[in-house]
Amino acid sequence: MDGIDFIGDIHGCSAQLERLLQTLGYVRRDGVYQHSERRVIFLGDFIDRGPEQRRTLEIVRPMVEHGRASAVMGNHEFNAICYATPTRDGFVRPHIEKNRHQHAAFLAEYPFGSPEHRDAISWFMTLPLYIDTEAFGVVHACWCADSFRILRPHLTDTGCLSERTLSLYEDESSGVHQAIETILKGPEHPLPPSFAFTDKDGTPRSEARLKWWTSSDLAVSQRLEFGGARLSSERLAELDLLPQPRAHPAPTKPVFVGHYWLRGEPGPLSERVVCVDYSVAKGGKLAAYRWSGEPLPVRDNFVCVS
Repeated sequence: MDGIDFIGDIHGCSAQLERLLQTLGYVRRDGVYQHSERRVIFLGDFIDRGPEQRRTLEIVRPMVEHGRASAVMGNHEFNAICYATPTRDGFVRPHIEKNRHQHAAFLAEYPFGSPEHRDAISWFMTLPLYIDTEAFGVVHACWCADSFRILRPHLTDTGCLSERTLSLYEDESSGVHQAIETILKGPEHPLPPSFAFTDKDGTPRSEARLKWWTSSDLAVSQRLEFGGARLSSERLAELDLLPQPRAHPAPTKPVFVGHYWLRGEPGPLSERVVCVDYSVAKGGKLAAYRWSGEPLPVRDNFVCVS
């Protein structure tokens, strides 16, 4: 096969997924979307939020199982695994109201504890946390070599979670916990108490998301994102007096991510970092990047459906 189509976060929007695959030239044969010259790599976050959880998995899973696609785990698949994994005191992801609300669309179609639910969780466990090839890298949120190094001894031979990984993740002070949080949800930077804010979902935050692909030469306010909250120019100026967040080395090859709920006209985030999440479950677009081996991504290779 000559090329790869990287497809971003679907979140249960199966109608847009089928339209995008058809736009990209994929044809459904024997129940599986396929292309004679290309294949797909999905960036995770198949579930939650959207109206068609089951149909989405019925499209994605056969493509992966028949070799027409690969996929990495998104934070929503990871959250689903943790929500279903019991501990002595409850579950790895507690069944509190906030977590139930975020997971409601999936649980409506896959009732908790049902055979279908257990089967979906088992399949999520087969998704690698990242893909690292000589030509490109794929991860849901953040390409972080240090996190990969910490996780590698605790993953399966195929780069997937194990029960031991989940057990280590339970300890929030562990390196495994922080590494998974970083690569699946993105690195965050602690803020002084005076900068605490409420994000677009109404959740109080004491940390800002780090735009890890940006240069450490930029001002602090240009390297942080505040979950949709807006800060005045005076507050931004005050923020720029804080110490610089941790720098992440720029990738030396194209890296493809999802996760970031972008808007507007698609384009690379930096010279070699491409995000293909354009907020389809919030009225945006389902995006793909058509890659044919080019070392530097270009804007013209994005394909989207509304």
